[in-house]
Amino acid sequence: MKLYVLNTGYLETDKNAIVACSTSGTRSNPHVQNKWIKLPVMAFLIDTGDGYILYDTGSNPDAMKGYWQNIMQEIYPLHQTEEERLENQLALCGVKPEEIKTVILSHMHLDHAGNLQLFPHADIYVPKADYLNALAAVHMNPDPETHGGYIKGDLERSVKQYHLVTEDFEIAPGIEVLNLPGHTEGLLGLVVHLEGGTIILPQDCIYTSEIYGPPAKASGLLYDSVAFFKSIEKVRKLQKKYDAKVFFAHDDEFFQTLDLAPKYYE
Repeated sequence: MKLYVLNTGYLETDKNAIVACSTSGTRSNPHVQNKWIKLPVMAFLIDTGDGYILYDTGSNPDAMKGYWQNIMQEIYPLHQTEEERLENQLALCGVKPEEIKTVILSHMHLDHAGNLQLFPHADIYVPKADYLNALAAVHMNPDPETHGGYIKGDLERSVKQYHLVTEDFEIAPGIEVLNLPGHTEGLLGLVVHLEGGTIILPQDCIYTSEIYGPPAKASGLLYDSVAFFKSIEKVRKLQKKYDAKVFFAHDDEFFQTLDLAPKYYE
């Protein structure tokens, strides 16, 4: 089995959106300077030896051309080269989108579910709670500026079948799907047992090494803070159990240490 890390560009944002209260004023220093940081956006391709599984799809390449609502372009601007488009990252691995029959989405936010148009033939696994919440968010109010991190176009793609996940399960030999709610109402992580060791992919359950700690820190964007910390500790227990390596979702310093496609982990 092989695991490819796909580089689909990066976002930028205020660090307070990632680590809550990271730049907070005090009585003696009330006017502090915020930090504008880079957030790599990764997708992951797993070659199981019996087919391909794609975990997350990155951001839509038309995000900054009006596909995303104005507020998200302002708060999380996307930077993506032609090579960083998902289909071109897959090509580095010698894989075409139509060869991928299984896609797992950690959640439905715009930087994770942005390229479902490439997979009308695939089975799509999503966290049930987040999927239903996202559908409600984009259909209850016609104004896209109220939809938060969800994009109506992402949620209206035609696919072979959506599978709504509520429990942990093994999707293929050596690949466990985990429920890690908190960042959103539902979120799916992966545990990938490679010959060279186990890798945990928690995506936005754990943005950065600073969030992971210990002690764990809150993100600036949370649906459920209690569930968020429980999910982090679930990952920590699994890391200890399997002596695993955790891949942080949006940690630029950590990202610089990774082997990117066409290199792979096995």
